[in-house]
Amino acid sequence: MTNAPERYELFLLDADQKKITWKDDTRVTNTAIFTFNKEDHTLGNLLSQRLHKYDYIQFSAYIVHHPLTPAFDLRVTTDGSVTPKEAVKRACGDIITELNVLSREFTKEWELKKIANMGRDGL
Repeated sequence: MTNAPERYELFLLDADQKKITWKDDTRVTNTAIFTFNKEDHTLGNLLSQRLHKYDYIQFSAYIVHHPLTPAFDLRVTTDGSVTPKEAVKRACGDIITELNVLSREFTKEWELKKIANMGRDGL
């Protein structure tokens, strides 16, 4: 017996759950806290580090509250020229673009390698 959740519980949302929720942090101006459900360190670190590349980001960090809970909070503070929500949306779009380029390049190299191997094997 283990206290670990079932594997499917790590990525399937419950009927009443939203993937992302957010609220403004009233203690710090231009700050919002985003909660990502059914996600872990992979996306948290990717988003946080991508946000650091923008000049208008003053602070970006994430926290996973418990290792058996597949969720994290992302805190974002901007300089006010854009909202934290706009910054996160831009970061997500940029990450998707980069992943599409990576996928395309990987597929191209994989196909070239297969062609080279077929030529080498005399097929």
